[in-house]
Amino acid sequence: MPLPSMKPRYAVFGQPIAHSLSPRIHAMFGAQFGIEVDYRAIETGRDEFARALAAFARDGGVGANVTLPLKADAFALCATRSARAQRCGSVNTLTRDGDAWRGDSTDGVGFLRDLERLGFDARGRRVLLLGAGGAARAVAFTLVDADPRELMIVNRTRERTAELARALRFDGVFGCEPAQVGTLDGRYDLVVNATSAGHAGAAFDLPARLLERDALCYDLSYGHAARSFLAWAREAGAKTASDGLGMLVDQAAESFAIWHGRRPQTRAILDALRDC
Repeated sequence: MPLPSMKPRYAVFGQPIAHSLSPRIHAMFGAQFGIEVDYRAIETGRDEFARALAAFARDGGVGANVTLPLKADAFALCATRSARAQRCGSVNTLTRDGDAWRGDSTDGVGFLRDLERLGFDARGRRVLLLGAGGAARAVAFTLVDADPRELMIVNRTRERTAELARALRFDGVFGCEPAQVGTLDGRYDLVVNATSAGHAGAAFDLPARLLERDALCYDLSYGHAARSFLAWAREAGAKTASDGLGMLVDQAAESFAIWHGRRPQTRAILDALRDC
C-alpha cells in the first residue's frame, strides 16, 4: 500500500506507449470534477511488466490501464477480477486492492458505446474480426452479446482462435487463418481490426468483395497505427471507416469511474481530440 502522504498515481503501461493519449484524456476527465490526476505513460515490454508494475505500486500507484501487448499478462497478475474480465480472459484496468491488484476489462464497453455513436447495430449482422488477442477477446464477447448472425475470427494461431471460439459459446462463431481470408464466402457488415499490424506499418490487402455496401470498418487502434487499415477500407469501398479513438475515450471513462466513482462526459473530449 502507498504511504498516506503519497499522492495517488495512475498510469498506462504498454509497448509502444509514447503515442498514448491516455494521460491527456484522464487529465481532461479530472478537470470536469476539479480533480488533479497524476497519470503518466510507462513503457514496458512483457518481460519487465511485472517488475515495473510492482515498482509503480511502491511509488503510490493505485490504478493503471494496460494496452498492447500486456493485457493477458495483467490478467495473470491480478489477485481478483471482475466478472467481465474473468469472462473474456483479458484485463486493461487495474485497481490496487490492499497489497494486490484487481483487474477489470473496459474495452468492450468502450467499443460498444462507439458503435452506438456511429449508428451501428450488430444484431443479425455478419462480423469479421481480425485478431484474437486481449482487446480482440473483449470485443468478441461484446459482439456476441449483441446477437450477430455470424462472427468470423481471423488469426495466425489456430489454437488461440479455437480457444476463443469455445469460450464464446456462440453457434455462429467461426475461425480461419489469414491465408484463408481470400476463400471466405459472402460479405461482412462489420470488419474489425484488432491486430497490432498497423503499429509496424504493415499494409492490409483484404479482398474488397468481403464488404457489404454499407459496411463499417473499424480499427481498435488510433492515429498512425490505424492509417493502413483505414486506407484499405476506404479503397475497398466501406461506407464508414473509423479508428478506435472513440473506444479509447469511452473505455477510459469507464476506468475513471472505477477509480474515482464518477463517470465523466466524453463527447466534448472526443471532439477536442479529433480537432487536434
